[in-house]
Amino acid sequence: MTKPLGSKTKSTVWVVENGKMRTRLDSVTTEEPLEIRLVSQNRTIAVTMRTPGADFELAAGFLYSEGVINSKKDIQRMSYCVDESLDSEQRYNIVNVELREELIPDLQPLERHFYTNSACGVCGKANIEALHLQGCAVIPQGFVVKPEIIYSLPEQLRAAQSIFTTTGGLHAAAVFDAQGKLLNLQEDIGRHNALDKLIGSALLSDELPLNNRIVMVSGRSSFEILQKSTVAGVPIVCSVSAPSSLAVSVAQEFGITLIGFLRGERFNVYSGWERINAA
Repeated sequence: MTKPLGSKTKSTVWVVENGKMRTRLDSVTTEEPLEIRLVSQNRTIAVTMRTPGADFELAAGFLYSEGVINSKKDIQRMSYCVDESLDSEQRYNIVNVELREELIPDLQPLERHFYTNSACGVCGKANIEALHLQGCAVIPQGFVVKPEIIYSLPEQLRAAQSIFTTTGGLHAAAVFDAQGKLLNLQEDIGRHNALDKLIGSALLSDELPLNNRIVMVSGRSSFEILQKSTVAGVPIVCSVSAPSSLAVSVAQEFGITLIGFLRGERFNVYSGWERINAA
């Protein structure tokens, strides 16, 4: 087998500037499908378009945030596909997950991927109720930060995005401690994939729940971002853009401090203002 796919791909681009055209090589973000298979069930449970890299963390984070597994111990082994009938590149687009033998996974939560709609209020309510059924609890109070800590996050996130710097086409999810120190950052073409990679990394390192941490994502905060943050026990979620209405509802329901439009020395708090120690 060859090495896994890279996160960047070279492409020829035509640059038009001041009425003249020239060509040059540019780096673009690699986008490839990742198929997650459960060996014990002999079935594919998810296919997501992602940027190659941290594929095992992505698979683990997805399984954890969707309630298929509850801990690192539920995973016995993860590997890329070894099917010789597939070309070597395609085999690195498939992750086989072997769960502990006695575990009978609940795959019902995955059904929401087939019926959810951003314009469907009923499905939104059903998804919030599903989080309660999954055992998610209200995030405890007690974790408080000063605005200055929040102000410092976007620049740290941008500075640590090595692949974005060369491609301009990636989202990021990062976790910070109470002093605003960057602890981990993951990049992906999908915002939710980047967060799954972050959560999967924490799961495999025995660092969950993230109940004294701050998570920041590039772009906006959607339902999936808040859903995954709720499962991981994150008390403060920040983004540089606006949250969706369903993201606000999840934050309010589970006591998460949701921050949007974090730019410079200004941000909006949509839920959980008590965790911000402002004068």
